[in-house]
Amino acid sequence: MSKLRVLSAGFQFPILLMIAMTVVCSSSSAQLENGQKIVFLGDSITAAGARENGYITLFTAELNKVRPDSGIEVIGAGIGGHRVPDLEARLDRDVLSHSPDWVVIYIGINDVWHSIRDRGTPADAYEQGLKNLISRCREKDAGVILCTPSVIGEKTDGSNQLDELLDRYCEISRQVAAETETPMLDLRKHFLAYLNEYNTANAEKGILTSDTVHLNDAGNRFVAARMLEATGVRPTAHKVLRHVVLFKYVEGISAADLDSINQAFSELQHKIPGITAFERGTNNSPEGLSEGFTHGYIVTFESEEARDAYLPHPAHKEFVEMLGGKLEKPFVFDFWTVE
Repeated sequence: MSKLRVLSAGFQFPILLMIAMTVVCSSSSAQLENGQKIVFLGDSITAAGARENGYITLFTAELNKVRPDSGIEVIGAGIGGHRVPDLEARLDRDVLSHSPDWVVIYIGINDVWHSIRDRGTPADAYEQGLKNLISRCREKDAGVILCTPSVIGEKTDGSNQLDELLDRYCEISRQVAAETETPMLDLRKHFLAYLNEYNTANAEKGILTSDTVHLNDAGNRFVAARMLEATGVRPTAHKVLRHVVLFKYVEGISAADLDSINQAFSELQHKIPGITAFERGTNNSPEGLSEGFTHGYIVTFESEEARDAYLPHPAHKEFVEMLGGKLEKPFVFDFWTVE
């Protein structure tokens, strides 16, 4: 069973100043093998991540659930207020001395945030510092997963005070990952995609953070999921388009007709390209709100183009003709989701 060890968990909340954010996916993922050791290196977000309900604790719990005999050791090495130069200074003591197989570097918030107080990290020092961290880890045969910083504010309209600067530093992180061929977990892109969907009120905090920067429970769950994907413990989530169809059949329709319709609908996934999954079932809700709709179907597509090609496809048109005189009312609803 995996175990979590916290090395440097000093936790500080820097003075709350303002905010920032903007841009979903890893450019590549690592593969955490049985018996290996992984260190999460970062600032106060990582320090809190090793606490109860923190993202590192949740990561370890899920790892134990899906791979109970992995023997993987998980180490939290976060200290509040730290920037890239601070990680360089303590890399030997807090990370390399433990001979890790993987090091997850989640840094950059304070390098940008502290610029308000003239204590930020210059862009060139930030870039070179990331390269130094990666190089020194590799010299000790440790793989690295480099994360972009996430958000300094959750507004989605670009009005957070440090959006522009944070995006610049995230782009530096991406360039470093590309130049050094280091697996990249682009947390900023993940955060922004999520916030664009779930923060339509444009709130500055409270969706994934408690104070515009530090993760709340939802944020910890979100980051844990992305870390599990980046280390190969969980398959990478991807967007899919659900095409939901509900049928209210005419009174007295025969069981034979229902069987034929259900079978024909199911066969469309084998006749029309672009369908990735098909599900069907009859209403089983105890709430009494079905409005007479008795049969439900979900057709999953990877793209709107696939859905748009499905609708006029001859096999679909033939199926629609088959429904003639058998439906009292259809209901169709499409939406994007992640699986």
